[in-house]
Amino acid sequence: MHVVLVDSSRLMRKAIARMLVHGGHTVVEFADSAAALAYVAGNPAATCVLTSLEVHPLDGLELCWSLRALADDRRPLTILAMSSARDTRPIDEILDSGADDFLAKPPSSRELYGRLRAAERVLKLQHALIKQADTDHLTQLFNRGALLRLARAELHAASADQPLSVLQIDIDHFKSINDRHGHDVGDLVIRSVAQILRETGSLAGRIGGEEYALVMPGHSLGGASVVAQRIRRQCSARRMLDRTNSLRFTVSIGVSSWVEGDEVGTLLKRADLALYAAKAAGRDRVALTSAKLTTEFV
Repeated sequence: MHVVLVDSSRLMRKAIARMLVHGGHTVVEFADSAAALAYVAGNPAATCVLTSLEVHPLDGLELCWSLRALADDRRPLTILAMSSARDTRPIDEILDSGADDFLAKPPSSRELYGRLRAAERVLKLQHALIKQADTDHLTQLFNRGALLRLARAELHAASADQPLSVLQIDIDHFKSINDRHGHDVGDLVIRSVAQILRETGSLAGRIGGEEYALVMPGHSLGGASVVAQRIRRQCSARRMLDRTNSLRFTVSIGVSSWVEGDEVGTLLKRADLALYAAKAAGRDRVALTSAKLTTEFV
């Protein structure tokens, strides 16, 4: 675990840090509680805070409150409080301030390791639940909500030196595939396209029944179009089999790239316009729509 250790005593920090490192944990030490809070706020990798209640400028309870405010359903965080003056602080007050558990200070190595193992079990479950909430169960790609959230984060980082493109991909004549071959075969086709998209290394999500989106940081319109053509060719080359028939399928793809002032909705809208044009032109095509809303085929 990535543990943030907060204690005003240098000797106490060093003693506890040695135990944590010996237990295989990554440790970052702070004497200043406000600095520790800022570090945790800016470092999502920090999953556990072990803090003394006798710290400053924020006292231990204030720090616990502030840390708990950072944690949410997307950011699990374990907070362990410790004090050498337990008798003067009711345990319920400590836990109600946001701490998950309490240790007497200095903790023994066995107690410390045991509390951290328990915290790791809870964090592992929380991360599994987050992944489940973000994942499309059929394809194991991101679902629509997760992909849009990731796209917004990438959009904030986009610039002239850091291009960002989006692909919208739709399986052609998918209803006919289901009607002729059955939904089990349709599911195989959906998973097959998902595997091709996963191999691109970009952020891939299923955003509708047979529709996907690919968020591509670092790709200009031209570069994204090259990837789109590769995806189209890979899909048309696939052969899917049911018990009696050989099945081929194709996809249509729309491409758009970020320009200054874009939001996720406008970027996706242009990709959707390009996808519609690819469909209207006969399918099994790649089209791109520029910021001026001109569409061309590649």
